[in-house]
Amino acid sequence: MRILFDQGTPVPLRCHLSNHVVETAFERGWSTFHNGELLDVAEQGGYDLLITTDQNLRHQQHLTNRTLAIIVLLSTSWPRVQLRIETIQAVVERIGPGGYQEIPI
Repeated sequence: MRILFDQGTPVPLRCHLSNHVVETAFERGWSTFHNGELLDVAEQGGYDLLITTDQNLRHQQHLTNRTLAIIVLLSTSWPRVQLRIETIQAVVERIGPGGYQEIPI
Protein backbone atom coordinates (compact mmCIF):
# COMPACT_ATOMS: atom_id res chain seq x y z
CA MET A 1 0.00 0.00 0.00
CA ARG A 2 1.21 3.53 -0.76
CA ILE A 3 0.76 5.77 2.26
CA LEU A 4 1.10 9.55 2.44
CA PHE A 5 1.72 11.32 5.76
CA ASP A 6 0.20 14.79 6.00
CA GLN A 7 1.95 17.60 7.86
CA GLY A 8 1.73 16.92 11.60
CA THR A 9 1.78 13.13 11.30
CA PRO A 10 4.73 11.93 13.41
CA VAL A 11 7.35 10.71 10.92
CA PRO A 12 8.75 8.00 13.27
CA LEU A 13 5.46 6.15 12.70
CA ARG A 14 6.84 5.28 9.26
CA CYS A 15 9.19 2.68 10.82
CA HIS A 16 6.17 0.81 12.16
CA LEU A 17 4.55 0.58 8.71
CA SER A 18 7.53 -1.06 7.03
CA ASN A 19 5.33 -3.40 4.96
CA HIS A 20 4.14 -0.33 3.04
CA VAL A 21 5.64 2.48 0.98
CA VAL A 22 5.40 5.61 3.14
CA GLU A 23 6.17 9.14 1.99
CA THR A 24 5.45 12.53 3.52
CA ALA A 25 3.76 15.52 1.97
CA PHE A 26 6.97 17.44 2.74
CA GLU A 27 9.13 14.95 0.83
CA ARG A 28 6.82 15.22 -2.17
CA GLY A 29 6.90 19.03 -2.09
CA TRP A 30 3.22 19.10 -1.18
CA SER A 31 3.49 20.65 2.29
CA THR A 32 1.88 23.92 1.16
CA PHE A 33 -1.23 22.27 -0.30
CA HIS A 34 -4.48 22.72 1.55
CA ASN A 35 -6.45 19.58 2.35
CA GLY A 36 -8.64 19.51 -0.76
CA GLU A 37 -5.62 19.98 -3.00
CA LEU A 38 -3.62 17.39 -1.05
CA LEU A 39 -6.41 14.82 -1.33
CA ASP A 40 -6.60 15.41 -5.09
CA VAL A 41 -2.85 15.13 -5.75
CA ALA A 42 -2.55 12.10 -3.46
CA GLU A 43 -5.25 10.28 -5.40
CA GLN A 44 -3.76 11.32 -8.73
CA GLY A 45 -0.34 10.23 -7.46
CA GLY A 46 -1.58 6.70 -6.79
CA TYR A 47 -1.65 6.80 -3.00
CA ASP A 48 -4.00 4.40 -1.24
CA LEU A 49 -4.04 6.01 2.21
CA LEU A 50 -3.54 9.43 3.79
CA ILE A 51 -2.61 9.55 7.47
CA THR A 52 -3.28 12.95 8.96
CA THR A 53 -3.79 14.66 12.31
CA ASP A 54 -6.30 17.17 10.90
CA GLN A 55 -9.40 16.50 12.99
CA ASN A 56 -11.48 18.94 10.94
CA LEU A 57 -10.81 17.22 7.60
CA ARG A 58 -14.15 15.42 7.37
CA HIS A 59 -16.01 18.64 8.18
CA GLN A 60 -14.06 20.74 5.68
CA GLN A 61 -13.92 18.35 2.72
CA HIS A 62 -16.42 16.33 0.73
CA LEU A 63 -15.06 12.80 1.18
CA THR A 64 -17.76 10.88 -0.68
CA ASN A 65 -16.59 9.14 -3.88
CA ARG A 66 -12.91 9.35 -2.90
CA THR A 67 -10.73 6.32 -3.57
CA LEU A 68 -8.15 7.51 -1.06
CA ALA A 69 -8.62 6.04 2.42
CA ILE A 70 -8.04 8.41 5.34
CA ILE A 71 -6.89 7.73 8.88
CA VAL A 72 -7.00 10.62 11.34
CA LEU A 73 -4.76 10.40 14.39
CA LEU A 74 -6.32 12.47 17.16
CA SER A 75 -2.93 13.66 18.44
CA THR A 76 0.35 14.88 16.98
CA SER A 77 2.35 13.79 20.05
CA TRP A 78 4.78 11.01 19.12
CA PRO A 79 5.02 9.67 22.72
CA ARG A 80 1.22 9.33 22.77
CA VAL A 81 1.02 7.93 19.23
CA GLN A 82 3.63 5.31 20.14
CA LEU A 83 1.23 3.87 22.69
CA ARG A 84 -1.28 3.15 19.89
CA ILE A 85 1.08 1.60 17.29
CA GLU A 86 -0.69 -1.76 17.25
CA THR A 87 -4.09 -0.11 16.80
CA ILE A 88 -2.77 2.07 13.98
CA GLN A 89 -1.19 -0.93 12.26
CA ALA A 90 -4.46 -2.90 12.53
CA VAL A 91 -6.50 -0.03 11.07
CA VAL A 92 -4.01 0.40 8.20
CA GLU A 93 -4.30 -3.30 7.37
CA ARG A 94 -8.10 -3.36 7.31
CA ILE A 95 -9.09 0.03 5.87
CA GLY A 96 -10.45 -0.16 2.34
CA PRO A 97 -10.54 2.28 -0.56
CA GLY A 98 -12.40 5.44 0.39
CA GLY A 99 -12.50 4.40 4.06
CA TYR A 100 -12.33 6.87 6.91
CA GLN A 101 -11.21 6.09 10.46
CA GLU A 102 -10.34 8.28 13.43
CA ILE A 103 -7.98 6.81 16.02
CA PRO A 104 -8.24 8.23 19.54
CA ILE A 105 -4.79 8.84 20.99
